[in-house]
Amino acid sequence: MAEDKILLAHGSGGKLSHELVKELFLPVFDNDILNRLDDRAEVEAGGVRLAFTTDSFVVNPPFFPGGDIGKLAVCGTVNDLAMGGAVPLYLSAGFIIEEGFPMDALRTIVSSMRQTAEEAGARIVCGDTKVVEKGSVDQIFINTSGIGLVPEGVQISGSLARPGDKVIINGFIGDHGMAVMAERQGLSFRDSIVTDSAPLNGLVKAMLEVSRDIHVLRDPTRGGVATTLNEIAGQSSVGIVLEEGAIPVRDQVLAACEILGFDPLYVANEGKLLAVVPAETADLMVEIMKRHPYGKESAIIGEVVADHPGRVVLATGIGGKRIVDMLVGEQLPRIC
Repeated sequence: MAEDKILLAHGSGGKLSHELVKELFLPVFDNDILNRLDDRAEVEAGGVRLAFTTDSFVVNPPFFPGGDIGKLAVCGTVNDLAMGGAVPLYLSAGFIIEEGFPMDALRTIVSSMRQTAEEAGARIVCGDTKVVEKGSVDQIFINTSGIGLVPEGVQISGSLARPGDKVIINGFIGDHGMAVMAERQGLSFRDSIVTDSAPLNGLVKAMLEVSRDIHVLRDPTRGGVATTLNEIAGQSSVGIVLEEGAIPVRDQVLAACEILGFDPLYVANEGKLLAVVPAETADLMVEIMKRHPYGKESAIIGEVVADHPGRVVLATGIGGKRIVDMLVGEQLPRIC
């Protein structure tokens, strides 16, 4: 790596994050489970396939329209398990709290975690708490890990996209990132922007009941849809073509992005998934997804192609095409 110090952009989920993982962490921790680079690890124990994941949450501010850091932490871990088709079972919760943090705020966060875990059908069964001197951490950070059970016959990975597959998203993009940024900057809009944070395991279960032949599932969090699709294109050595007019974005999110100079394709989501499925099942999959509360705005937004492997191309509304690269730098720090 060219840098000799850690930058904020190393945590963006974009190019520098990938360089950090591939050039520093992977060579040191090298093993076949880690090297898949999916949202979760899959391991076998006693003849049972388990999914295992961990994540840390440092969002600023810790409370934002529609959610808080506690809800976000549980959703993030549940969704990483669900992106492998796993049924979430058990979570851990580790808290690093700044001295002076309000006790009522902590109660609210813990209550959000309990409610979200119950919705997902999971239990928080272990944890840890550390308190540090004022100024040593920004209010509160949370680490969550999760274990889930992978159903028989499910094989989902970022490396399994195939030419001809369709790319589906379950709704509007950019809601979470713009909700947090609007709260952080004190912006207000005629129609408020609310985080999309949600546990998606119920939606994934409904999708798997339609067909277990789902090639890829991925939640486009840091780096947004654009970065996540670049990851999939790279892992599978395929190209992806997006249809600009098919990508659902709320008007108020577009307005916020224009004001702040952001592209919604790179804005974080916390209740969205990208599914890559065979073309013959795509329409039925969207139909079933639309029946679920977290999939009402589902749409086919693109296609996997054999051309330009490793690249994502956007077909624009005026008939042109442009390359949609992985996020470079740090667009929205401390968003999750």
